Amino acid sequence: MTAIAMAEQERRQTVTVLFIDIVGFTSLVDELDCAVVRALQRDYFSTVSEVVRAGGGVIEKYVGDAVMAVFGTGAGGFGAEAAASAVRVGLSVQEALRGQLLAGRFAVRTRVGLATGDVIVDVEAARDFGHGMISGSVVSTAARLQAYAPHDTVVVCAATQAVTDRLIAYQELPPVRVAGKPYPLDLWRALQPQRVPVGAGQLCGVGAE
Repeated sequence: MTAIAMAEQERRQTVTVLFIDIVGFTSLVDELDCAVVRALQRDYFSTVSEVVRAGGGVIEKYVGDAVMAVFGTGAGGFGAEAAASAVRVGLSVQEALRGQLLAGRFAVRTRVGLATGDVIVDVEAARDFGHGMISGSVVSTAARLQAYAPHDTVVVCAATQAVTDRLIAYQELPPVRVAGKPYPLDLWRALQPQRVPVGAGQLCGVGAE
């Protein structure tokens, strides 16, 4: 493939990656019949995907009880609103699941992790279930943060917090040591969306000048 063709197929872009999973999923399903597990997953994935798509995100994949979604892959580029949408989606998904019994009888708790950073976007794959649509360390960072999130919380990396701090209210958490990272990661808990005063001006995205 020529360099020009590669450039058309792939582009470097800043995105926000969201991971969500069910707390204690393995022990929850260990004694369940596979048909019940499937019904639980179907309800869970349906709720998550509906909220993600309504918030402008793209589902990259389902893995067991985990969902990975990406925000900001559009040709219009990345900005504070794309990252804030990802955070709002995380909060909204948890709210939706709190009021739902999956498979008619299971109340679940979840944890959400989000990270923002540069990736290579496969333009052809940038659609729902476009596995491998993005490549970059931000994917593993988001997955790691999700694993360290307290139950029923949405946690974000420092880059996500920095670009959305006027759109989302946060609580700073103690830094966490993450496997594979040489230094602790700053961690913020998303609390709720907040209003931006009229006339506050345009918000800049990550890396904007």
